[in-house]
Amino acid sequence: MAAEDTSVSGVSGRYATALFELARDQKVVDEVKADLDKFEALLNESADLKRLVRSPVFAADAQSKALSAVLDKAGIAGITANFLKVLTANRRLFAVADVIRAYRALVAKFKGEATADVTVAEALSDKNLDALKVALKSVTGKDVALNVKIDPSIIGGLVVKLGSRMIDSSLRTKLNSIKHAMKEAG
Repeated sequence: MAAEDTSVSGVSGRYATALFELARDQKVVDEVKADLDKFEALLNESADLKRLVRSPVFAADAQSKALSAVLDKAGIAGITANFLKVLTANRRLFAVADVIRAYRALVAKFKGEATADVTVAEALSDKNLDALKVALKSVTGKDVALNVKIDPSIIGGLVVKLGSRMIDSSLRTKLNSIKHAMKEAG
C-alpha cells in the first residue's frame, strides 16, 4: 500500500500543528487526542452543538460562553479546552472537525501509525476490528488506527481507505458492477 499522506495544510493544519507541538512539549499528546475525540463525539451527537460551531450568526462572546459550558459539562479541560477557546476567539471554530482530523494525522505520524478510514454497513465486533487491524498491519508494516463509520447504504462488506489506496468490497459496489455488466450484455 502507498504511504499514508500525513501532511497537514491550511488553517486547520496550522492550528493542529500548533496544538500538537504544545501537547508534545507537555507530554500530553494522548490526553489531548482523547479530549478531541470526546468533543468530536459530542459534535456528532448534538445538532445544537453543530449549529453553534458552524454558524457565523453567533457572536464570538456568546459562542465562547456556550462552548465553555459544554466543555465544563463534558469534563474537557487543560490544553484542549484552552485550544478550543482560542479557536472560538479567533472565529475559527467552524474548522474544528478538520483540525481534529489533522491532529490525528500528526499523532499517527509521531507514533509511526497509519490511519485507515473504514466504512461498514453495521458495527463490527471487537474480534472483527482486531482481525482487520492485523490484516492491515500485515500489509503496511505499521500499527493501524481505524476510523470506523457506519453507512447502511453499502448493504454489506466494507470500504477501506488507507493513504491513497481504497479497497471497496461493499455489496453495493458489487451489485452495481453486476448491473452495469448486465446492461452491456443485453
